[in-house]
Amino acid sequence: MDKAKSVLTPEQAAELLKGAMEARDHAYTPYSHFHVGAALLTKEGKVYQGCNIENAAYSPSVCAERTAFFKAVYEGERNFKAIAIMGGPETVKGPDCDICAPCGICRQVMMEFCDPGTFEILLGTPEKYEIYTLKEILPLGFGSANLKKK
Repeated sequence: MDKAKSVLTPEQAAELLKGAMEARDHAYTPYSHFHVGAALLTKEGKVYQGCNIENAAYSPSVCAERTAFFKAVYEGERNFKAIAIMGGPETVKGPDCDICAPCGICRQVMMEFCDPGTFEILLGTPEKYEIYTLKEILPLGFGSANLKKK
């Protein structure tokens, strides 16, 4: 997505990415040592942060993006504007992180709560980032509309 067409100002994008960088510091990753942070922006302007949390059995682990979404949904939020995601090995500090795209499960959770054509996903750091819509990273997403087809 062209940054000029983003619903966020460059300042808002930088702040959201900074929130993802801060959330990354809370990651619990004793197995992969790969820290991910996310900052989810509601349409009303509230930000919910999340980090990845691992488990020795692996399957019960949860990604940063889902942590942020589930916290927001628990608080009653249902309208989301954008999410910033930052990740990398625990030895790599925030500004040095590279692009870290959401996994398929997280993309599906986004599909449940977001308009794929307008919801924005920011990947990178406050200094260097890319923006995608959910539709761009999940072009044939399955959502509630698919269940309503006759």
